[in-house]
Amino acid sequence: MAQPLPRPSASSHPSHPAPASSTSEGTSRLDEGEGTPADVGMLREIAKRGLIDSLNAINGAKTLVLDPSLAGPLGLVTEVALLKQHGVDKMFWLESGPLNAQTTNVVYLCRPQVKWMKIIADQIKQLGAGSSPHTYHLILVPRRTTLCDRVLEEEGVFGEITISNYKLEFIPLEDDLLSLEWESTYKEIFLDGDETAVYYAAQALLTLQQAYGLFPRIIGKGDGAKKLADLLVHLRAHPADPAQAQHPNLQTQSEIFDSLIIIDRSVDMVTPLLTQLTYQGLLDEVLGVKNSHIEVDAAIFNPTNTATSAGPSASTSLATTPAAPPKKKKHRLTAETDGLFTQIRDANFAIVGTKLNREARRLDTEYKGRHQAQTVAQLRDFVGKLGGLQNEQTNLRLHTDLSEKIALFTQTEMFNKSLEIQQNLLASYEPTVQVSAIEDLISQEAPLQLVLRLLCLASLTNGGIKAKTLENIKREILQTYGYSYLPLLLALTSLSLLLPNPLPKSLTNQSSASDARRSSSLKPPAVPPAFAPIRKAFRILSDTPEATPTDVSYVYSGYAPLSLRIVQAVAMKGLVLANLPLSDGSSRSGPLLEAGAGAKKEAKVESVACHPINGWKGFEEVVKLLPGGVVDQVQVNGEGHQRGGGESNPTTTTVVFFLGGCTYTEVSALRWMTQHCKGRRFLIGSTSMISGGLLIETLNPLTPTLSLTVSNLV
Repeated sequence: MAQPLPRPSASSHPSHPAPASSTSEGTSRLDEGEGTPADVGMLREIAKRGLIDSLNAINGAKTLVLDPSLAGPLGLVTEVALLKQHGVDKMFWLESGPLNAQTTNVVYLCRPQVKWMKIIADQIKQLGAGSSPHTYHLILVPRRTTLCDRVLEEEGVFGEITISNYKLEFIPLEDDLLSLEWESTYKEIFLDGDETAVYYAAQALLTLQQAYGLFPRIIGKGDGAKKLADLLVHLRAHPADPAQAQHPNLQTQSEIFDSLIIIDRSVDMVTPLLTQLTYQGLLDEVLGVKNSHIEVDAAIFNPTNTATSAGPSASTSLATTPAAPPKKKKHRLTAETDGLFTQIRDANFAIVGTKLNREARRLDTEYKGRHQAQTVAQLRDFVGKLGGLQNEQTNLRLHTDLSEKIALFTQTEMFNKSLEIQQNLLASYEPTVQVSAIEDLISQEAPLQLVLRLLCLASLTNGGIKAKTLENIKREILQTYGYSYLPLLLALTSLSLLLPNPLPKSLTNQSSASDARRSSSLKPPAVPPAFAPIRKAFRILSDTPEATPTDVSYVYSGYAPLSLRIVQAVAMKGLVLANLPLSDGSSRSGPLLEAGAGAKKEAKVESVACHPINGWKGFEEVVKLLPGGVVDQVQVNGEGHQRGGGESNPTTTTVVFFLGGCTYTEVSALRWMTQHCKGRRFLIGSTSMISGGLLIETLNPLTPTLSLTVSNLV
């Protein structure tokens, strides 16, 4: 039976976004030169207004039946109180079973998926189609589809329901981070062959162009990137809404954006399989960050009540009564209201403790300042700062607690063993020994998600795993964890993430016909490219200080994400060109960033001047090492002019879009590039935020969760 949603609170779905005032403050900070000059807060307002308009189009009180997967995304753009102001009387989750609707209007808000259409049809039949006092409305996010119409028609309820769209596209997670929050896009696109997410991504990017003007240049790598770029150009010329074709911003090039770089997730699967080592990345790995929210102990935000409730008899009661689990609260991780989070979110976790200690000492000094207040004016000044200090103290308490939870994870023997295996595989150091170490983890019944990530990493970095060894490992996995995971192993093979070496003839023949196959359906290459040449050409292994990094490799303690090296090949060529092979076979050498004449490589680096975006120039041969097509399209306005990027504006913005998901660690690396590329900012977009564990889980949704958490390691 459909259950009502919990009463609106700070910890319930839909979760509450930051107040509107914080959005305007964030925009003003952008105008001062921090982050991106594009007002991404406008996208949040567009999404909020679109939902309100959809609800206002239905007169009277409404019962809202909500797709659970939309609760988190909607919580980032609106709040329960606002929904109630626009006629929502009660809310229920969309699930199988009868619906107890008390209002005349029943409004279904969901993704355009067949499973939801069948549930909606069943509920309408149970309420009595035709003779029911209810009026049914279906709002599909982000658009109505023919398939949904057909399913409702086959179920016999198509004439009983009014169907409309709610165009929910990019949701700003931060000032420099946009997400479609469309889950499981990697699985849908590359395993199921469902390219719906590609179309939605094209529509969202078209809306971005409609707001800010055309991307002067579209660059990308991978078959998915090529399909997305072609579709974006096609939709511009033939939009779903004919009025869009005449929109002035779709006729002129943007004065804010200099280019769009599309990264196909299947081009770089090594990066998401690795354990993230930045603070926010580890939060996602250990505790799980969903829709920018994380579950924390409620006592962190109200320690006084906790202390007073534990009276003198508390110790006595604990002896006879089991301790109740601490209450949890959903908390949004955002830089808008948490300055400390801004300082540590992108740092390697190895130095987060130092930053927290420094913040604690600063706050202690600030509080001691009250004893130095001698005059009424000085006391008034301290009282004026007290609210801000208390908020900072709460943030410090929160991140100290979260850091302790992460430390429980990073101090385990299993974590350190897995990290050692990852680093050795990236360097191709004794791969056979690393595979044996993975087998040892299976015998120790390590979390399956961890085992599969390491196995896929071993396969990708070494051209597969010896066929006999791989068969034995698969047998051990099924016997140890259960035969229900067989479909998951088959999915990993289908995605070319877990392959035998040498490849069987069936896969070899599949590889020879891969181009024809991928023309109709996006699939990863049957035979992944050799990793060693890619590692050398893109210099993805690079030591750098974690406290004062000189390269993006700090985010993985020595590994530079391949996806970021691809971006640098377009936007910061000097960082990669230093190691490209010369015509005589030798290699150039040099520091990753110049620190000034005569400066040592370890010195604190200065920003490098950005150069105009000119495609893959200088990387034509190197980029061929990577699978999939190459994209380089120039969008020219009516007068035939092309803006090169960084020429008319002192600071320009490059949009980097990840098709198939992006990790928080890759976001941190792009933020580092923004700080060190003078004259260029990066605005990051993605279909969703992912981690290696989430990727593995989504490939087999019928099995129990594989999440790697502190509780099953300690």
